[in-house]
Formats: sequence, structure tokens, C-alpha cells
Amino acid sequence: MKNTALTDLHISLGAKMVPFAGFNMPVQYSGINDEHETVRTAVGVFDVSHMGEFILKGEKALDLIQKISSNDAAKLYDGKVQYGYIPNEDGGIVDDFLTYRIDETTYLLVVNASNIEKDWNWISKYNTEGVDMKDISDKTSLLAIQGPKAADALQSLTDIDLAPMEYYTFQKGKFAGVDNVIVSATGYTGAGGFEIYVANEDAEKVWKAIFEAGAAYGIKPIGLGARDTLRLEMGFCLYGNDIDDKTSPFAAGLGWVTKFTKDFVNSANLKAEKENGVAQKLVGFEMIDRGIPRHDYEIVDAEGNVIGRVTSGTQSPSLKKSIGLGYVNTAFAKEGAEIYINIRNQKVKAVIKKPPFVK
Repeated sequence: MKNTALTDLHISLGAKMVPFAGFNMPVQYSGINDEHETVRTAVGVFDVSHMGEFILKGEKALDLIQKISSNDAAKLYDGKVQYGYIPNEDGGIVDDFLTYRIDETTYLLVVNASNIEKDWNWISKYNTEGVDMKDISDKTSLLAIQGPKAADALQSLTDIDLAPMEYYTFQKGKFAGVDNVIVSATGYTGAGGFEIYVANEDAEKVWKAIFEAGAAYGIKPIGLGARDTLRLEMGFCLYGNDIDDKTSPFAAGLGWVTKFTKDFVNSANLKAEKENGVAQKLVGFEMIDRGIPRHDYEIVDAEGNVIGRVTSGTQSPSLKKSIGLGYVNTAFAKEGAEIYINIRNQKVKAVIKKPPFVK
């Protein structure tokens, strides 16, 4: 199992550690509900250094990204970030990822931890024009500082003006005395905030500086448990749960990042699928009756016929009720439709609700 540059620090803080995507990761410190509330109302820090980072460089770097990405990276400008997915040749999804345009010929791709090797091999397969590719995942630490007080907590550490930074943009600059840090107005919580990319050797220094600067704002370390409840309240997909290499991007609601303004892997088939429609759709739902939906539980109709399956579910700390995501037959995908989750052979009532669950 791999460690991040901060693993020993998490252990010293009393974090409960678990294996995740091949890494030894903190799942919680003070408790999931407390950490969740901290991010929603103040500011919390996640170590997400398990994520993968690739640098693509050269005259043909954009062409390669256009080939492997569903989104149109030609729309990017220096300092802009874009969300998209990597389609496979069979109608599914290799991964979802972020593209950062550093300059006209240099891009940073950020991929999911469990898919680093798979994504690298996939992109390499399409690199027929000699684009210079570097996997910097093992050298890079990534800290997510999330919550409504993130800009205030961090501003004393950098000359970058944080508060006016637009969502899905980034700047490079000095941060906590370290040069050449990427500060990105991105995150996976819906609570606002930033993601900071630093070299491993600077990670501990930066972590400690963030906690010093943020002390007055109630800053706390946050584990993967709260990361999951926060992202679920927003309806954000998790690769391996809600999307995978067999998932139709249109069933998953990813049509908005599928741009047919250019050719990309499997684009002709995906275009036909868009025109023909899909049999199932990914929906959000709230439980009406008591019960917590879990991954792979059956979704049934009033008569008990199976109409889909749960992909993610939890007890929402903000709403004090259970919520989930799942695929259902399109006839049942309308907001307000009643469905049932099969929990230990009991039909437990739920209602379709369009995410985000928490505004």
C-alpha cells in the first residue's frame, strides 16, 4: 500500500486510516458528521495526494487531449480548468478527469487514484504524434481546502488574490513561502474553496502553514468519509461507484461535457446513442421511509419489479435524512416519482429528487 507525503502526520493527528485506491488514507479524525459540518460552515483540509497528475507538453498536446476527451479543450485558455471524461471504444467511461491549460502547449491532467495506470496506458495508446508525457503523480501532493471561509483562511499565505478567483480557474504563484504552486478554485464538496498542488517535499510545510493561518477560522483536517458525504449531497459522481467502464455517459448525465464539435474516441457511436436515447438514467433520490441505501441495492417499483440499482447512498449530515444516486428505467426518472429501495428484503419508499440535495 502506498503512503502520501503526509501519512505520518495524519497518524500523529489520530486519524483513522483505511486502504483506498491502493493508498493508506485518513477516513476520519473527529468524526464524519463533525468534519462534514466544518466544511459546510467554515473550512477543512483534505489530503487528496492519491490523485494522479500527468503533464502533456508539445505542439500536438491539445490534439491528443481532443482525441481522448469528451469535452472541447480548444475552449480552454491559460489558467482555465475543464471537467470531462475519457470515453472508451465500447460506449463506457475510462475515467472522469480535469484538464488544466498551463499554456498553449502545456496541460496538466488530473485523474482518479484508482485509474492512474489505466489512464496513462490509454492516453499513451493514442499518443501517435510524439507528445511529451510525464506522470508526476508520485512526486505531487494535493491539498483540498474547502468551505466558505477558505479564501479568508488562506489569503495571508499568498499574493494571489483568492476571493475573486472564478470557479474552475487556477493561478501559479508563491504559497506559504513555496514557489511555483498551483492554486486552483476547484473542489469536490460544493462548499467552495481551493486545491493546492505542491511537490511532496513541500507538503508538510504547506500543511502546517495552512493550519496556522486558518486557526482563527476553525480549520480542521477532514477525511475521506466526509468527502463522500459532501460530494453525495451535491450529486457528484464517484468513479467506480456511479460511473465505470460499462456506463453510458448519457445515462450518467454527462451529456453536458460531451462535445461533438470535434472527433474523439467513439464519438460517432456516442452521437448515435444521444439521438436514440438511453434505457436508464442516473437519478438522485431522498428516502421518505427510514433506511440507508447502499451501493448495489435494488431499486424496485410499487409492485416490487426491479427497475434499477443504487450506486451511492448515505445519511446526509446536512439534511438528517438518507439520500442516494442510482440508475433507474427512464420511465421512473422524473422528479417527484416514487420508487422503493430493497433494504434487507423490505421495500423502503423514496422519491426522485434532482441534485444538488443541499443548495
